[in-house]
Amino acid sequence: MPRPAMPAPLIRDAVAADAPELVAIYNHFVQHTIVTFEEAPVSAEEFARRMDSVSGAALPYLVAEVEGVAAGYAYASRWKERSAYRYSVESTVYLAPDSAGRGVGTALYRALFVRLTAWGAHAVMGGVSLPNEASVALHEKLGMRKVAHFEAVGFKFGQWVDVGYWQRVL
Repeated sequence: MPRPAMPAPLIRDAVAADAPELVAIYNHFVQHTIVTFEEAPVSAEEFARRMDSVSGAALPYLVAEVEGVAAGYAYASRWKERSAYRYSVESTVYLAPDSAGRGVGTALYRALFVRLTAWGAHAVMGGVSLPNEASVALHEKLGMRKVAHFEAVGFKFGQWVDVGYWQRVL
């Protein structure tokens, strides 16, 4: 059943001062889910360094803010390092647990795709640890299609985890 609507999120560029709020969202997934293969919580300083890495590549890093609080974030990173991949990126989105199913992820991804188109991206890939029905639905809602499935490539919480990849050509 859909969750109650939230006020429309304000989508804006992330800044270093957002790192403590965003890392709190991320660390929830690190500590309680298979969504990320990171196994130890990340410090706000390390998270800010990672944000700087995305910004340093001139790629978008966005925050969805609802009533002054970060409800989620999305960013893109280079898909691969080789020069021929220069127009391909990997997308990432994380939502505060109480924001899931309320349109925040859709708003973030739509804004991210607009920014990526302006940046000159051609192909966007999104990796999803499986099973994850909500993430699969979000990716497919935004026109991404499944292009790969890797079996048992991650090991977290005593279990093997599959990863699927979804792609959209902009």
